[in-house]
Amino acid sequence: PFLLVAAGFPSGQTPLETKVAEIKLAVEYGAREIDIVISRSLVLAGQWEGLYKEIRQCREACGEAHMKTILATGELGSLANVYKASMIAMMAGSDFIKTSTGKEVENATFPVGIVMMRAIREFYWQTGNKVGFKPAGGIRTAKEAITWLMLVKEELGVEWLTPELFRLGASSLLEDIEKQIFYHVTGSYALQHDLAMA
Repeated sequence: PFLLVAAGFPSGQTPLETKVAEIKLAVEYGAREIDIVISRSLVLAGQWEGLYKEIRQCREACGEAHMKTILATGELGSLANVYKASMIAMMAGSDFIKTSTGKEVENATFPVGIVMMRAIREFYWQTGNKVGFKPAGGIRTAKEAITWLMLVKEELGVEWLTPELFRLGASSLLEDIEKQIFYHVTGSYALQHDLAMA
């Protein structure tokens, strides 16, 4: 099983038919997780029904595969739009909502994260369905990761602190975690050649 980014990553601006075909092909090849990217233009134009239909068709194309919907929050114009896009993504069947592709100028920020988590909480209260949350992009240090963990715990509760409901998109975070562990174990700072993953 593997993860595949589909549906016009990172711009999300390919035609819907192409997005759906790309997802179906990925699932056919064995992908068990699919990351899709929404069309930001639908949000900015207030075309909420169109956004729902697009995400729903992607969800149907995923079949049994787990679907994460990337909102590209830094390009949605307002926190109100982030909230609405979050709710629509969940109503359309997303298993996870994710802040960013990591390619935008503005990626995961705490205000956006809080808005998305509150939408997840409201959705859970209304439906009983738990949707996962993934902040992605710009998370570079262990301290930032811990802050995200604390926010999730405070906003959604301890039950969200599992890989099934919370993940961090932070490829550059690995090096800092490795440095922190090295220091904790040895009592000295690591040199570049001491770090296997960096």
